[in-house]
Amino acid sequence: MKHIVPISILLFSTSVYADQDLTPYQRYQQWLNNMLLELGADGQFNPDKGVDWSVMPGPFYTPEKEFGIGVSAVGLYLPDLNDTVSQPSSITINGFGSINGAYGVAVSNSNYLKQDKYRVFVNAEIMDSPDIFYGVGVQAGRNNSRVDYDRRTYAASMTGLVQVLPNTYIGGGFEASRNEASKVKQQESDNSWIGQDIADFPEKQYNAGMMLTVSYDSRDFALNASEGRLVQLEYHNFNTAFGSDNDFERVGLNYSEYYSLSAIPGVLAWQTRFESNFGDVSWDQMALLGGAEALRGYEQGHYRDKNMLLSQIEYRQPLSGRHGMVYWLGAGTLADEFDELGQEKWLTSVGIGYRFEIKQRVNLRLDMGFGNDQSGFYFAINEAF
Repeated sequence: MKHIVPISILLFSTSVYADQDLTPYQRYQQWLNNMLLELGADGQFNPDKGVDWSVMPGPFYTPEKEFGIGVSAVGLYLPDLNDTVSQPSSITINGFGSINGAYGVAVSNSNYLKQDKYRVFVNAEIMDSPDIFYGVGVQAGRNNSRVDYDRRTYAASMTGLVQVLPNTYIGGGFEASRNEASKVKQQESDNSWIGQDIADFPEKQYNAGMMLTVSYDSRDFALNASEGRLVQLEYHNFNTAFGSDNDFERVGLNYSEYYSLSAIPGVLAWQTRFESNFGDVSWDQMALLGGAEALRGYEQGHYRDKNMLLSQIEYRQPLSGRHGMVYWLGAGTLADEFDELGQEKWLTSVGIGYRFEIKQRVNLRLDMGFGNDQSGFYFAINEAF
């Protein structure tokens, strides 16, 4: 989701001034600090509050959604106050509404239980918004031909993991989604991709399936790791036996590393992700490049295909107080078949981001990414990976 963030967020200071002898600018800073405290952006975590919330609003504009307001919120909590091993559990909510009637809400809930012996993750999303479909493959995404439509999405998933070895978890879960396309209109182009027209674009698509997960996770804090490693392998099976419209399977691998640097302050983070879908894969369930997490600088869903390979590296630089900066490089590609990965043109991403710590080790982020032929702003809570 692309956003424009008010410039005031970039100007605030964490300094506290006495009421006397304040300049107008200092009074403005004091007012802004008080407002941030009212929103819960105190840079701390108090488990005695139950769920310790922080809420950050901001305006945005995109050609599809037009002008609107986005709200990102995060709540930290400890299910058991006597549990000194588990990291804080979290609820993250991202929502938006725009003047053309588009709206969306996404909720992500991560629970770390019983001295981190058990983990439960719940995700849900509702969205009704204009969208664009360029077709399947890198070449289709690079052409001008596209389908404009309104997309309504309902999606939910739940995963449970149990620890079997130090830092090692296995488990499974269930996921389901429904996508409805309306007001479908194909734009004409001299370079239109072949074999895709409005007749191939289903109005409704329902997907349901089971998943299995094996995970090695030694990260010190999942929302903003400064050290450790994540190696996660997932297998998904979507089946008509569960009510899905299509039978297909997915294998995904996420390998991420985090290093606290000694020569210079900050954290070096890098990630490699792979996804392969095979069978009768629906258009809305293919691997995607772009968005706020996978190759920032490209619109999410602009590039899609059955197989995806992505790598990105990021330097996270602390500044004074609760401020910080992020710089990244990334590259990714797509293919219809696994053995064709790398044959299509690679999409690259470079960018810079600003960070402000709204809760203990939880950042508000403003990123600007640049791709091969487009760019994007991203306003969200938590790191991209």
